[in-house]
Amino acid sequence: MPAASAEYYIGLMSGTSIDAIDAVLVAFEADRPRIVASHSTPVSAALKNAILELCLPGKDHLDLLGDTDRAIGEHFAATALTLLNKAGLPPAHINAIGSHGQTVRHRPYDKRPFTLQIGDPNTIAALTGIVTVADFRRKDVALGGQGAPLVPAFHRAAFHHPRHNRLVMNIGGIGNITWLPTSGSVTGFDTGPGNGLMDAWIQRHRSQPYDNEGAWAASGHCHSELLQRLLQHPFLARRGPRSTGREEFNLRWLDTVLADFLPLPPEDVQATLAHFTARTLAATTADLPGNPEEILVCGGGAHNTLLMTLLGNLLAPRPVVSTAASGIDPGLVEGAAFAWLARQALLRQPGSLASVTGASRDAVLGAIYFP
Repeated sequence: MPAASAEYYIGLMSGTSIDAIDAVLVAFEADRPRIVASHSTPVSAALKNAILELCLPGKDHLDLLGDTDRAIGEHFAATALTLLNKAGLPPAHINAIGSHGQTVRHRPYDKRPFTLQIGDPNTIAALTGIVTVADFRRKDVALGGQGAPLVPAFHRAAFHHPRHNRLVMNIGGIGNITWLPTSGSVTGFDTGPGNGLMDAWIQRHRSQPYDNEGAWAASGHCHSELLQRLLQHPFLARRGPRSTGREEFNLRWLDTVLADFLPLPPEDVQATLAHFTARTLAATTADLPGNPEEILVCGGGAHNTLLMTLLGNLLAPRPVVSTAASGIDPGLVEGAAFAWLARQALLRQPGSLASVTGASRDAVLGAIYFP
């Protein structure tokens, strides 16, 4: 039975890995988030291929965009309804759904910067009968910000500690960090590739969606010269605020780098990509305004044993642990963040941090769609 004092929100998330749609049911009691239930729906190969076609720069087709926008909306709605059935809650008990959508283009450095997430929120609201909040990023871009990362504001709400400086590392398709000092400004930015390049490489060579626990990468050897070349990517020299996506870190780019090397065993490339992700994440600690005493990891990368080992070695003696130690499963953090962002929108409270995105001010994010 639902708690009478709780407010219930659903967060829907599909990240740059495009492997699944995650739904997280969150109860807010005295402003504190509590995970009630979760559900994940795999993304079909046909839908993933359509999204990937839209993600890569080139001649896009409006018909493909429109059809995929509706298809993703339908999948998001079905995932939310399955979650409610699993949790034993009717739609009438849910205050709102916060839908991130699926990013298909992120251009924060263009003459007219923009970011685009699809997954029609009208469809979600109509099929679920629940108020839906979506389109969270474009307001921040309109205010001069990067529109990413957006999760640091939720990280502050969920993981801030009054006595210990913390660093949250979110390792999805792209990596990002959030600096949570005991007092003072929260900062954060995208670090570069998370799991995205590793997922794409193992998909190409072994037809697997991801490297389970990093086992394939662990079977190979890091190629030091290739690693140094990867670390020369121009994004890594930019100062924050900064954000990135598949437009910059993809197999097309990786292939251009590999063309300068003799053919390498695929598992060695995978191992090098794991080191690349770990190095780009760990390097951010040198630019922080203080020393993190605790490092919390969330996102799919928290389940990559090799990646967690590499981070532990690079960041020792500071402990590197999953956000599960602080009460939220690492795979549910982003979904919970968009439930929180939906609540912030309905309360007309800011969901962004200008100190993170570089916008002119913090802002209420998202557009509201009624059933």
